[in-house]
Amino acid sequence: MDDATLGCAWRDDAPWELLTDLAAMDRFGGHPGERRAAERVRAALDAAGLDARVDPFEMQRWTRGGTTLSVGTDPARSFEAVALPYSPPADVTAPLADAGYGTPADCEGLEGAVAIVSTATPPEADRHVHRMEKCGHAADAGARAVVFASDRPGQLPPTGALRFGEEADTPAVGVSHETGEWLRRYADRGAEADLSVEASTDDGESQNVRAALGPDTDEAVLLLAHYDTHDVGEGALDNGCGVATMVGAVRALADADLDCRVEVAATGCEEVGLLGAEALAGSVDTDRLRAVVNVDGAGRFRDLRALVHGSDDLGETVEGVAAGVPDPVAVEEQPHPYSDHWPFLRQGVPALQLHSSRPSEDGVWERGWTHTRADTLDKADPRTVRTHAALAALLVERVAGGSFEGVDPVRLRGRLREAGAEPGMRAAGVWPEGWAE
Repeated sequence: MDDATLGCAWRDDAPWELLTDLAAMDRFGGHPGERRAAERVRAALDAAGLDARVDPFEMQRWTRGGTTLSVGTDPARSFEAVALPYSPPADVTAPLADAGYGTPADCEGLEGAVAIVSTATPPEADRHVHRMEKCGHAADAGARAVVFASDRPGQLPPTGALRFGEEADTPAVGVSHETGEWLRRYADRGAEADLSVEASTDDGESQNVRAALGPDTDEAVLLLAHYDTHDVGEGALDNGCGVATMVGAVRALADADLDCRVEVAATGCEEVGLLGAEALAGSVDTDRLRAVVNVDGAGRFRDLRALVHGSDDLGETVEGVAAGVPDPVAVEEQPHPYSDHWPFLRQGVPALQLHSSRPSEDGVWERGWTHTRADTLDKADPRTVRTHAALAALLVERVAGGSFEGVDPVRLRGRLREAGAEPGMRAAGVWPEGWAE
């Protein structure tokens, strides 16, 4: 890709305009705002010279009602709480119990309790431990409900799906760090919590936006990003920045001399279970895919993270691109199943996820403002979106010209087991059938 094209990407305002429009929409999976967002993304791809279309798919739609949480002190004390998507409706009165980080050991003795689980990853873990794993461990231990308490101050209750696309058996809500601290104090005193969740799950419809560019070759690279978000905030960072970065990359690639076809997809319903990616994986010939490039998390913060999910070939490709640019690009190898690359990775397609991070004083993985009401447009920076769009374009161009060894499911399974991911994935219901041995 020539310098003139990259220079145009640096000055391109279209991705930022797309992000601004998306942040103004309620893009919760399966609801009307998500459909409007899909049309806006389709228009952005059309404006880049592609012929985009919207492909609908059926899904289980979760709708939020009211949530109340109080502690039976004298007088009773109420706290703000946000139901996690796919929480069932519930009215629970039960003793509070501190379940620490939500590990199996932490969850011992939770039978009949309202479990308080921290969002923080256990210090001894060498990977991020997902909320679905923590809530799954608490439910398996007999908790009647789960309170997912943020580990970061700021009065921001977190949200996030409980299951992949289906209603859970055990209700769960998110509360702020400050509320979590109070609830732990009350748990020490033997207090009971009263939790009420109003919610419904019914048949619904979502959609993916599809397009393509480059030569009509037998093999292809899949470039995707999810455009949906949770309904508690604007989703500017997660994943408005990501889909804007992808569209910026597409605009830079539109006139590039690519070695193979690049299929482009903006997926719906990632936040409620990777449902758009699952539908997409079921509608394409994954055997013809050289690799999938998943733009989930890029464009948020200055430092680009390239998660290669155990592919040495992709790692070398990223490092080759990184050596020729002045911007930092960190390569990380450990696979995980909690983004839209997963339906393809488990079928053997090499996967590259583009994320980003900011420096952390304590070295702890930070979600930041995402999955809270503070995920708003003012947190985003157009310079970061432009820079990551240019970097993504360079990476996709290089991947389109490369050859990559397919992912061995046995090796992938082994990597996840070595990282200690299997028990949590089983608790979350995402360990693939047939992976018992």
